[in-house]
Amino acid sequence: MLSIEIYFVGFVIVLLTQLIIIYRWRNPKCNGILPPGSLGFPFIGECFELIFPAHSYDLHPFIQKRLQRYGPLFRTNIAGSNVVVSADQEFNNFIFQQEDKSVVRWYLDSFVKLFEQSAEVTSNGLSLHKHMRSTVLTSFGIESIQRNLLSRFEKLVQRTLHSWSTQDHIDVEYAIIAMFGEFGADLVCSYDAETSKELIDKYINTTSAVMSFPLNIPGTTYHKSLKNKEKVMEMLREAVNARLALPRDDKDDLISRMIKDINIVDFVTPEYIAQILFGLLFIMFQTLPLLLVFVLKFISENPAVVGELIAEHDEIIAKRKNSDSSVTWEEYKSMTFTLQVVNETLRLGNTVPGVMRKVVKDIKIRGYTIPAGWGIMACQSTLHLDPNIYKDPLKFDPSRWKDATPEFISKNLKPFGGGIKQCAGAHFSRASLCIFLHVFVTKYRWSIVKGGDIVQNPIMHLKKGFIISVSERSD
Repeated sequence: MLSIEIYFVGFVIVLLTQLIIIYRWRNPKCNGILPPGSLGFPFIGECFELIFPAHSYDLHPFIQKRLQRYGPLFRTNIAGSNVVVSADQEFNNFIFQQEDKSVVRWYLDSFVKLFEQSAEVTSNGLSLHKHMRSTVLTSFGIESIQRNLLSRFEKLVQRTLHSWSTQDHIDVEYAIIAMFGEFGADLVCSYDAETSKELIDKYINTTSAVMSFPLNIPGTTYHKSLKNKEKVMEMLREAVNARLALPRDDKDDLISRMIKDINIVDFVTPEYIAQILFGLLFIMFQTLPLLLVFVLKFISENPAVVGELIAEHDEIIAKRKNSDSSVTWEEYKSMTFTLQVVNETLRLGNTVPGVMRKVVKDIKIRGYTIPAGWGIMACQSTLHLDPNIYKDPLKFDPSRWKDATPEFISKNLKPFGGGIKQCAGAHFSRASLCIFLHVFVTKYRWSIVKGGDIVQNPIMHLKKGFIISVSERSD
């Protein structure tokens, strides 16, 4: 009899505990009214619906459905993190102006471990970001682009495309990652081609965590990615320590410039340098290659666009005294239609659904309260696909930028975020895409072999790669 009573009491305790967990999950603390929405199931939230594949450039159905039901602000939970998704562009602009005031940079759990930093790296707030931004601009800003990045990148593109033309076909996604990876590893660490390839392979395995469920147990993709991340970090730490051990460092790369700050800036340590290098190389291995893949996909599906690109770049070469000379800054700035193609790719190729921030002080908005500790996803893709701004928004149409003013572009095209933490490499991103297209359309012709199918889960990428055949131009 006693044992039955014990089992019954145990059952009641477990049931009450579950009910309390469910109640607290569904009714989180808030000093006001939360935005409408649902937090889904305890611990996993609504994650599975978000990562369910969608095959379109349009907003992911997860976001579309909730915008239609709740309006431009709604709450959700993604893999255990409470998040408010905002398609309210006025509020998003406000958030970007609140960097390190009401909000701080933040990533979902699938990113957190990838970019996890020690306390010494993260404890200095805005001063750290200013140092990072200054360092990146020194290597990838307009002055560096004008001084030597254009010509250095053009030479690499020429070598890369010549190699492509000698092969039957090319898996564009991997080949472009290899190209940007080699360029980034040289600029950052002065790695040779062989060491760059080793780093590239490890980075490719690491970045698979971005599109995996953050379940860190042996055998999962996420777990394997974190293991590969540590291998990448070991390589970068070794590179930093090897450079520190040199009696004299004559190299002109990012490591050298950052090492000079160790005795000047209190938070710059060897670990800090390795972490910053990891983040910068992630952009080189993930973000930039994906943008260029989308450029090639979009123009390959639009022959009229290719024809206009060829005309623009042939004219640039025709005006030169030496047709084989490198692209100048003035020539780059004259690539009017090419920059329109780049803008349209940045608009339509929304590789991520939004920019993430974490609330550190309660935010009042439209009668709602977003509590401290919650995340905010500023959904810029809703801006880029707004039919009130862009006619036929799912169509790739570079001509829509022909008469666009700088004011219109800055207000309605935000692929690099906004506020004080807008991507410092934005100018290099645009320039690198233009330089690649210049060499590609003036010296080569290509055709699609297979692939190119779009998928979002929720990051936009190509489902089965993008295979093309490249040959030297004969006309």
